Amino acid sequence: MNNWKHSSKLKRLKQLFFTTFLGDIPTIFGGVKLRNLLYRAIFSRIGSSVYIQDGVEFISTDAIEIGNGVYIFKGVRIDGKGHENNIIHLEDGVIVERNVLIGALDNTCIYIGQDTFIGPSVCIAGPGDVKIGKDCLIAAHTAIYANNHNFTDPTKPIKSQGSTRKGIVIEDDCWLGDGVKVLDGVTIGRGSVIGASAVVTKDIPPFSVAVGIPARVIKSRDGKELVKFTDSPLLT
Repeated sequence: MNNWKHSSKLKRLKQLFFTTFLGDIPTIFGGVKLRNLLYRAIFSRIGSSVYIQDGVEFISTDAIEIGNGVYIFKGVRIDGKGHENNIIHLEDGVIVERNVLIGALDNTCIYIGQDTFIGPSVCIAGPGDVKIGKDCLIAAHTAIYANNHNFTDPTKPIKSQGSTRKGIVIEDDCWLGDGVKVLDGVTIGRGSVIGASAVVTKDIPPFSVAVGIPARVIKSRDGKELVKFTDSPLLT
């Protein structure tokens, strides 16, 4: 046990050393190339042609897997700490815009599929598992929370009553508009469109258009109906 703790401390120090001295080197001074090359020593996996801008914070890098051609911009925080089995996986071609927060928390897998775009100031958090498919568009200020606090006992603080964790699945080719909230236990079916500021509390069938609080399906998405909805202010 003591050997394991010692090894873990050395690993954390190594990660801190690399991220502290490489994380803020500007692009103009070769920061992207240095991070792409030298971060391989501390990450679970980093593919080729990865663009990590300066000012990106990584925690527990041994829990983070990054595919080929991934772009991660300033202000992003990717946190894999909390459990030795945590995994945060960004597939090939994922784009993570500024100020995104991704946190695994506790025995959690967060998977973001190929060529998916994560807009600015999005929050994706466990401890439940989160799976986002390929070719998705997740607009700015979206929040994806795979947990729910228990609060049935009014004699106890909510924070001491524990939480549930069912997990969230967003299937391939979904578009979530600005400010969407996706709550724990939800599956959003393939090819669905969720209008801006909607709160998704229940499963959404594939190829649906859903809006409102709570989100409700207003139409099926097919070739004819899609033309009517692309200019809607609810789908920003």
